[in-house]
Amino acid sequence: MSERRKVLMVCLGNICRSPIAEAVFISSITQMNIANRWSADSAALRGYHVNSMPDTRAQETIKSNGITNYSHLARTITDDDFHDFDWILGMDDFNITELNRMKPEGSKAQIELLGRYDPEGEVIIRDPFYDRDSTGFFKVFEQCSRSVKGFLETHQ
Repeated sequence: MSERRKVLMVCLGNICRSPIAEAVFISSITQMNIANRWSADSAALRGYHVNSMPDTRAQETIKSNGITNYSHLARTITDDDFHDFDWILGMDDFNITELNRMKPEGSKAQIELLGRYDPEGEVIIRDPFYDRDSTGFFKVFEQCSRSVKGFLETHQ
């Protein structure tokens, strides 16, 4: 059997968008019976929330969409991640700019927007951190669900 393909979801603080994207990815590969071929993790560009659980609104959104066994503590991206992961998927243009700036020479990771795979064309997954309620988190979940499905269909 070939080695698992590895995907790293990245956003600014690793407590909103990237953990939702990671949870969706893990749930999707499990439901599709392809978890033996894929793995996923998530990380932050900045260390604002290292070792924190996802925002409570992100946790509630994940659970209310039927993903009950997800657990993650925020971490920052490392140079090794660019060598270990096949894809590093950012959520917005700032993420992509920073990832390309940080990417070590000779590393293998392909850096792309996760939303590039959204069949509805919503390429940017907006950060809902400063929202007053959970509406933005539910939108992130919907975008991630469509985009992860599109990504997996593209890279099967």
